[in-house]
Amino acid sequence: MTETQIPMNKPRIEIRYCTLCRWMLRAAWLAQELLSTFDSELGEVALVPASKGEFRILVDGMLVWDRVADEGFPEAKEIKQRVRDVIAPERDLGHADRKPATE
Repeated sequence: MTETQIPMNKPRIEIRYCTLCRWMLRAAWLAQELLSTFDSELGEVALVPASKGEFRILVDGMLVWDRVADEGFPEAKEIKQRVRDVIAPERDLGHADRKPATE
């Protein structure tokens, strides 16, 4: 296997973002969050320029976030949970899985 080949057993995340809307920094930040959290479990996180207000996150082609359908942008905690549910459902995300204390 060469360095440019992605291990077939590790998932690929695709973050599609609208360039006209200037959402690249948001996409890059979420990519960094996912790579930090799932450093040994991911094969690739790709930033894919798009248009027409698109902001979608896919795991191996399966949609896990859509800005229109989900009514906005994901918080890092929520997208980590959704990605985890697809790639490693048994994994504990620590503080990201804890529910806030009730008053």
